[in-house]
Amino acid sequence: SGIPRALPALLRAHKIGGRAASVGFDWPEARDVLTKIEEEVAELREAFDQSPERVRNEMGDVLFSIANLARRMGIDPEAALTAANDKFTNRFNALEDSLRVAGRTVHEASLDELEAAWQQVKAGRRRRASSARSTSARTPVFRPTRSRRRRRDPS
Repeated sequence: SGIPRALPALLRAHKIGGRAASVGFDWPEARDVLTKIEEEVAELREAFDQSPERVRNEMGDVLFSIANLARRMGIDPEAALTAANDKFTNRFNALEDSLRVAGRTVHEASLDELEAAWQQVKAGRRRRASSARSTSARTPVFRPTRSRRRRRDPS
């Protein structure tokens, strides 16, 4: 109790898990939550042959367990999901651009073409990130500094 229902569901799950943990109802190790997630995914697989309501319930259990893993690892699940959404969107936009350069659209492309373009986008971003890391490791970044007056706290 005391956790607002109006919170985004992922954040609320994170807080509910924290509240339960505060009274000792928690997994001993973060890795133990992975085992729970695997168990919940197995139940979700079984539910595919059952009612949509059972599938929805099992999906909820998977998501709740994932929110608890984030909590155990000290990760803000909303921030992590926002970053993943942004990463996916950027990659998908790049996929569309690469198909456009080839004279195709995502609607015309086969699943094999989409997958190949997706892998190409991922590989290209990995190469650029790796190159940027190795370049930044060798080349010092010059950042000029200037002295600033510190304001005094009036209180």
